[in-house]
Amino acid sequence: MWRGLLTTINLTQITEHISVRQLTTASRLLHSQSYKSSFFVDFTRKQRRYMSSEPKRPCTDNMTVKKIGTHNGTFHCDEVLACFFLRQLPEYKDAEIIRTRDPAELAECDIVVDVGGEFDPKRHRYDHHQRTFVESFHSLCPDKPWVTKLSSAGLVYLHFGRQLLAQLTQLEESDKLLDVLFGKLYENFVEEVDAVDNGISQCDGEARYSITTTLSARVAHLNPCWNSKSQDTEEGFRKAMKMVGDEFLDRLDFYQTSWLPARAVVEEALKGRHQVDPSGEVVLFSQGGCPWKEHLFALEKELQVEKPIKFVLYADQNGKWRVQCVPAGLNTFQNRLSLLEKWCGVRDEALSELSGIKGCIFVHAGGFIGGNQTQEGALEMARRTLQAAAQSPTNGSS
Repeated sequence: MWRGLLTTINLTQITEHISVRQLTTASRLLHSQSYKSSFFVDFTRKQRRYMSSEPKRPCTDNMTVKKIGTHNGTFHCDEVLACFFLRQLPEYKDAEIIRTRDPAELAECDIVVDVGGEFDPKRHRYDHHQRTFVESFHSLCPDKPWVTKLSSAGLVYLHFGRQLLAQLTQLEESDKLLDVLFGKLYENFVEEVDAVDNGISQCDGEARYSITTTLSARVAHLNPCWNSKSQDTEEGFRKAMKMVGDEFLDRLDFYQTSWLPARAVVEEALKGRHQVDPSGEVVLFSQGGCPWKEHLFALEKELQVEKPIKFVLYADQNGKWRVQCVPAGLNTFQNRLSLLEKWCGVRDEALSELSGIKGCIFVHAGGFIGGNQTQEGALEMARRTLQAAAQSPTNGSS
C-alpha cells in the first residue's frame, strides 16, 4: 500500500548532533528489504541535505530538471562515484542521470562525466579518456602533491569536492579543517579509484598477492555476468551508487568525528611542547589512545617544528604512563631515538634501580616504548635518554 508514496522526514530540530554515520545508518534502514526502496528520506540539518542515490521521479511541474550524463553499458567505480558526488549538491540533487553514448543526448545534459571525449570545466564536461588528457591533481592544483592521472571521479571531486564537503559537514569552504578533509579524502578514498580506472599499478613489478575486494572491484561485480540472460545495467548502477555513497559518507564521518579530533590533540601537544620539556623534543598528549603518528609528521612540517620530536607521553587505560619513541617514518620500525639500550627488557624494581627513576614498570626489549607509574617518571625516562644522546651522539636512532 505504500508503493509510490514519497515520504519526507524533516528533522530540522533534532539532528543538530546527528553525525554523517548516523544519517547513513538511518538511510540504510529505510532502504532495507521491508521498505522496498519506497521511501525517499530527506534529512535536513539547517541547510544540509543528504541527497538520495535513488532514481528521480519525473518532474510534473514547470521546473527544469538538471541532467547528468554518463555512458551506458558496463559501469565502473569512477563514474558511479562522480554521479554520487554530484547528487549531493543542491544544484544536482534532483538531477536525472542519462546513461548514453549518443552525442546528441549528451549535448543536452547540464554536466557530462566519463564520456564524450572532452575535458572542459567551463562547460561541465569531465571525461578523461581522450588521448590528450594527462591531468592530475597536481597539474591542475600545483599546491597539491598527488600526481595520479585523474578519472571522472577525481575530476568531479577536484572541481566540486570542497562544495560537497561543505554541504555534508556544515564547515565553510574557507575553513582550514575542510581543506584538511578535502586532501585526506582524496588521498585515502578517491585517488585509489582514479588509479584503478586508469590502470595504474600500485607498485612496480609483479604483486605478491591479489587484492580483489577494493571498492572498484565490488562495483564491477554489480554488473551483469557475461552469460546472464539480462544484460540490463540500470539496477546494478543504482546499487553501485548507493554502495559507494554509503562508504564515502562513512569514511567522511570517521575523518570528521575521530581523525580530526586526534589531529587537534596532537597540534595542541606540539604547541605546548616547550612547557613539557625545555628541549622541545617531548610532547604530552592530553588524551591516551589517540592515533598520533600520521598527524605528528604532518604537523611538524606544517608548524615548522625546528627540532624533530623524539618522545611522546600519554596515560594508558590503567592510568599509568607511557613514554613512546617517535619512529623515523610512518612505515618503519626505526626510531628517531630509542630508549637507553641498557634498560631494554628490564622491568619494575630492577629497572627503577638500574635507571635511578622511581616507579618504572618496563622498557620493551626493542627500546621503542616504556612505562612508569607517574607522568613525572615517564618524562624523566625521556629526559635521561635525551641527555645520554647529547653526551654520546652515537646513541642515536636504532
